[in-house]
Amino acid sequence: MKVHYWNMFKKRSTKKELLDLDVGKEDLILNLKELHIINRYLGGYAISINALSQLNLNNPTILDLGSGGGDTLNAIHKWLKKKNITGNLIGIDLKSDCVSYANSHLNNNLRFIRDDYRNYADHVQNVDVLHASLFTHHLSNEEIIGLIKFARKNNTILIINDLERNPLAYYSIKILTHLFSKSHLVKNDAPLSVLRGFKKKEWQSLLQKAGSKQYILKWKWAFRHQIIIYG
Repeated sequence: MKVHYWNMFKKRSTKKELLDLDVGKEDLILNLKELHIINRYLGGYAISINALSQLNLNNPTILDLGSGGGDTLNAIHKWLKKKNITGNLIGIDLKSDCVSYANSHLNNNLRFIRDDYRNYADHVQNVDVLHASLFTHHLSNEEIIGLIKFARKNNTILIINDLERNPLAYYSIKILTHLFSKSHLVKNDAPLSVLRGFKKKEWQSLLQKAGSKQYILKWKWAFRHQIIIYG
């Protein structure tokens, strides 16, 4: 049992989350609604906004990768509005149900498109910030390196906000979702997301392999890493 326990956290899990597979629309939307609650109360939005606050933003174009239900982008929109900063905010996601849900329940100042982020030039030019919250843990290490290189190639700042692989985080979210979640996707995927998360030294290795030399990497509550990659 002890060996199995430590092996769970030794390396990133490669097991696919249910969200990465084909899921029904009703199940997906319930999942998105509960993720909004988790991000709101466990500080997920605050980490992204804190990263943006460290940049000199002036009418920025921000592209949110894997935008899901759009609530992260909406939180960014509200923050920019309080700061009297005008921005062009766009979410991009591969799931059409996510895009239609985001477009239907959020304000007209936000735009959501269905596509791979690597095709963003087909929809918008001169992106200032690529933002990836709870996105990179869905990717393989090679895909993450590709994302970082993509941002560098396009002279775009990349903000990453993602989970730390940590036993306390794993068991805490497992208990919380068991007690309060009505979504079988959240109950399955939330703890698995932690197992697909990262240690700080793994991020340092990925950044080095991608050739990044200008970045800030910080641990943030609750059990996340905030990374700002300038180049």
